[in-house]
Amino acid sequence: MPLTDPPRARALLDLSSDVANLTAALCDIPSESRDEAALADAVEAALGGLGHLEVIRDGNTVVARTNLGRAERVVLAGHLDTVPITAFPDSREPNVPTRLRGDELWGRGTVDMKGGVAVMLKVAAQVTEPSRDLTFLFYDCEEIEAEFNGLARLGADRPALLAGDFAVLLEPTGAAIEGGCKGTLRVDVVTTGVAAHSARPWNGHNAIHDAGAVLSRLTAYGAETVTVDGLDYHEALQAVGISGGIAGNVIPDRCVVTVNYRFAPDKSVDEAFAHVQHVFDGFECVLGDAAAGARPGLQLPAAQAFVAALGLPVSAKEGWTDVARFSELGIPAVNFGPGDPNLAHMDDERCPVEQYVRAEQALLRWLS
Repeated sequence: MPLTDPPRARALLDLSSDVANLTAALCDIPSESRDEAALADAVEAALGGLGHLEVIRDGNTVVARTNLGRAERVVLAGHLDTVPITAFPDSREPNVPTRLRGDELWGRGTVDMKGGVAVMLKVAAQVTEPSRDLTFLFYDCEEIEAEFNGLARLGADRPALLAGDFAVLLEPTGAAIEGGCKGTLRVDVVTTGVAAHSARPWNGHNAIHDAGAVLSRLTAYGAETVTVDGLDYHEALQAVGISGGIAGNVIPDRCVVTVNYRFAPDKSVDEAFAHVQHVFDGFECVLGDAAAGARPGLQLPAAQAFVAALGLPVSAKEGWTDVARFSELGIPAVNFGPGDPNLAHMDDERCPVEQYVRAEQALLRWLS
């Protein structure tokens, strides 16, 4: 008889616990990108015990929704994955498991974005008769290349699961409302030379030396602030990588400077790429990963109702988030979740407990 792997032990989530303890429990189930199965199992099991929800599994994405025939459907979305856990080489504690220090919860995912996932789970458990039909999307692979993104996969393969009149992405915003998001693209700016022996460089041409001109243009670049639908988006063009050379005794014939352009949502990907090509006129520019931004859409009735219910100011989302995917489907969306986005991906990632509580209470006021 062939041997089979033993069944995987399933972590248990207690949806009756308070939102901070639930966040800690979620963070303590490691779920680096493409390794979210254990956490998806736990979320699916917890939601499966709620009789008012239909629960659907798609890979490591879990969808739960009410079907009450309400006049409006709201989508709440959050990703299950995190960037890699840090294990420090010195005496510092790793950032998993979580720990409570004073009034802050420390650890990987406490900001980005298992606090938001915990808020979604608490709302799913408590709001059994919502004022609007609800769809909860817990998806995988947000922190890596777009081709792996669980929300993008659903949008392509099962778009009906994303359907709604309005969406809230519970990315960290410090429990404030952030409208739209900037677009992002990566471009390889390539310099070319002629390979030669490093003892006789006059026989060749050094491509790495030519990269100095690329870096000079970046240093001199003045990023713009662009106002879109009343919100100010601060653009940025930065080098994020450089590579070149094949050996210690060879003049390199190729060097690549990778730049990242974060652009306001008034531009398409094509327009943003054209701008980068203009900045680096005379160099070869190769477009890599790219994603469009999303306009705020705050003039739409569903968005206005959300803002009015929470009674909070609205600012621009300075990063890229998956509100852009909802925008592509014609669904207005905002970012609203606990955690300071400036601490996302940091080794000392942490969030005040009161932000989890405040975000949960805000959504309960809106949906109950």
